[in-house]
Amino acid sequence: MLRERKLGRGVAVVGAGLSKFGVFKDKNSKDLFTEAFQEMLASVDKGLEPKDIDALYLGNFTNDFFTHQAHWGPIIADLIGHTPKAATRTEGACASSGLAFREGVFAIASGFYDIVLVGGVEEMSKRTTSEVTEGLALASSPYEGQIGLTFPGCFAIMATAYFEKYGATRQHLMNVTVKSHNNARFNPKAQFNLSIRDIMDSRIERARSKGEPIPAWKDEQEFLLDPVVNPVVSWPLYLFDCCPISDGASCMLLVAEEIAKNFTDNPLHVAGIGQGSGLDLHAVDDLTFFEATRHAANEAFKMSGLNPEEIQFAEVHDCFSIAEIIHLEDLGFCKPGEGYKVVAEGITKLDGPKPINTSGGLKCKGHPVGATGTAQLYEVWKQLRGEAGKRQIPNPNLRVGAAHNLGGTGGTCTVTILERR
Repeated sequence: MLRERKLGRGVAVVGAGLSKFGVFKDKNSKDLFTEAFQEMLASVDKGLEPKDIDALYLGNFTNDFFTHQAHWGPIIADLIGHTPKAATRTEGACASSGLAFREGVFAIASGFYDIVLVGGVEEMSKRTTSEVTEGLALASSPYEGQIGLTFPGCFAIMATAYFEKYGATRQHLMNVTVKSHNNARFNPKAQFNLSIRDIMDSRIERARSKGEPIPAWKDEQEFLLDPVVNPVVSWPLYLFDCCPISDGASCMLLVAEEIAKNFTDNPLHVAGIGQGSGLDLHAVDDLTFFEATRHAANEAFKMSGLNPEEIQFAEVHDCFSIAEIIHLEDLGFCKPGEGYKVVAEGITKLDGPKPINTSGGLKCKGHPVGATGTAQLYEVWKQLRGEAGKRQIPNPNLRVGAAHNLGGTGGTCTVTILERR
């Protein structure tokens, strides 16, 4: 049993910023972080003097490989005029900025700092698909890499194990894809902000305009079953089951709770935070859950005093469609083996009882790996402040949201719960 852990003092979020996610041949990591940082500054209701930021924690997985440039903490510190104050890079694969957020919280909770900037950045699109695959594989275990497993391959193995154990099918994965695209169409920062229906209709119109045979898709599932438009990547995962290669940046401003009202009358409070680690895939007894997620969630729930039923919505790490289903179960939102049923029943839709990935998730919003953790928390920030526009959850009493950030094939996980009080 985990003992109950509490922060030494309360920590609040008073600002947040996110760059547009996508493929930007004319932008570099500094351009992307500037975009996020400027939005963060504008979001602080009562203003912020950047010189008052005590420390920077920056998540970045492997720009070392993607851009041949390392040491991103001081590079970003110089960019925003933060030098000579402390700047620390955190690395936990796809959970790198989830770790940055966690370290920023602890730095304030310890009493050492009062105002901390946390965030992340990744610039992936300057490499070919095969090179990006190679770079991301650096987050797998040595054994997984040595036998040639890619990340789609790893999650395909989990999907087949899940199908075998619980009776889910590829069509159940499509429900996740359709829901994610439906949400992303309302997110102007998303890399793919078209619904599957939009994409399908555009393909039909293009064929009609060119005088080509009109595709006979009757609905989204028939479209996704067409191997021409949705080819297999690693069975049972197809193209539309996978997140894209992305560039992007995100950041958030954390302050001690006692000074939060100096920045905004509407701060969010860090209610719970947890981190876990997990075994390599070859060492686990069951491929249908993530030990790191269960541990991190348990830690966050104990700190917050909340249970899974009290989390009103969440951003979860849906690098592949099967991942979202598994995370629903590991976070305690449903019982093991019921994740795919919950999605099929519409419970996780934007207007459902437990909205999941209102941003469009990694699948559609994009996944610049070092930026993802705080990008997820950015969405929680927007929703709890009622600023999510057309994707705003239709609940006037929205108070508690969570973000789940997974690194590698489950080796690192953070779970963070934010609360509006």
